Amino acid sequence: MSWIEPTGVLVVQHLPHEGPYALGTALAAAGLPVHVCRTWAGDPVPESPAGLAALVVMGGPMAAYDDSPAFPTRAAELALLRAALDAEVPVLGVCLGAQLLAVAAGGTARPGASRQIGWGEVRTAPAAAGDPLFAEVPERLRVLHWHDDTMDLPAGATLLASCDRYPVQAFRIGRSAWGTQFHLEVDKEAVDAFATAFPGEAATAPDLQDAAPAELAALAPHRDTVFERFATLAASRATATTTRAFFTPRAAAWEERFAVDGPRYTAAVSRMRLRPGQRALDVGCGSGRALPALRAEVGAEGVVLGADLTPAMLTAAAGRGRTGLLLADACRLPLPARSLDGIFSAGLVDHVPDPATALREWARVTAPDGVLLLFHPSGRAERAARHGRALDPDDPLAEENLSPALHTAGWDLDCYEDAAHHFLARAVRRTD
Repeated sequence: MSWIEPTGVLVVQHLPHEGPYALGTALAAAGLPVHVCRTWAGDPVPESPAGLAALVVMGGPMAAYDDSPAFPTRAAELALLRAALDAEVPVLGVCLGAQLLAVAAGGTARPGASRQIGWGEVRTAPAAAGDPLFAEVPERLRVLHWHDDTMDLPAGATLLASCDRYPVQAFRIGRSAWGTQFHLEVDKEAVDAFATAFPGEAATAPDLQDAAPAELAALAPHRDTVFERFATLAASRATATTTRAFFTPRAAAWEERFAVDGPRYTAAVSRMRLRPGQRALDVGCGSGRALPALRAEVGAEGVVLGADLTPAMLTAAAGRGRTGLLLADACRLPLPARSLDGIFSAGLVDHVPDPATALREWARVTAPDGVLLLFHPSGRAERAARHGRALDPDDPLAEENLSPALHTAGWDLDCYEDAAHHFLARAVRRTD
């Protein structure tokens, strides 16, 4: 289990007719539940992306630069987008949503030179060829435009598509957030809904509905590919995404919040019985509380690494002068086989998606006779009581579950303590 189980994709929808359409179909096909925040109906915008596998912000006639009562949820949406960017939650912004995404990332939104409505061409930028979503989208693509605002991208953003009248048509922020000024999500139902909701604007594009069947037939394969890739990315990262969303806002204060546990970590590390000159890893290191103790064990001539999935946690660790930090998935460590003599892991194994995979990966990177120490400053019963639940017989840390799992992965359990105020399990890597 993760710290917060993924609950699906949140779609922030500003008007009844500006829904996700083909995007919603792709998300459903990937097995992702879709929850719609209907801002037009008064639904509150969540304060945090915690529990989300992805965030989608749709279009609307509001202005991303307008703080007036005409757009009462603007500040909340920007705050949610900023939090999603910080935690690397996959994000897709459409039209207004793209403008808000640009603003949230440090860019600006502003009125465009003229209104752009109807079917028209965009050109993909060179960077699109290597983009996780837009790779293989043709150099010239006809899409539906419906906007009169534009945006200036923040530093570091990647331009993916443009046209002469509006140079920013699609872009990526970081590794996980995309914006499209045009309406890639449309199908026939969407075109008809737009035309009905905005008849005056639709009249400026006389062929809007008549041309829709042919335009959509040409657009659909590329539209569906882009959305299928986004949905697949969101689904594949769901557990990592929710973990990052949980820890990111807590990272700066994590060390102070659990300062009392420092001596317990030091005592636990000493149970590894590491020697000077050896190589140790704290996997799921968080702010790096165990790293000083590991360094004291292996000495200046040894190697100490800390791996974590949440960039904000590594930033907090670096701010305390801790080095050897790796941004890495605990189940896919960027380390050679048999490169470590010891692995320390606190409170992680029962939260990774597949504990058996994690234990095998940790065995892969550990030399024969190397040690694995699993630790938590609370016992299993203490933690269960704190969360108001009974002990789970399927808990991977229960001795009857952990011992065979370790053995299968290549470890032999030689110490197991599930005490009132700590949990500790020590295992030794078998010689292959």
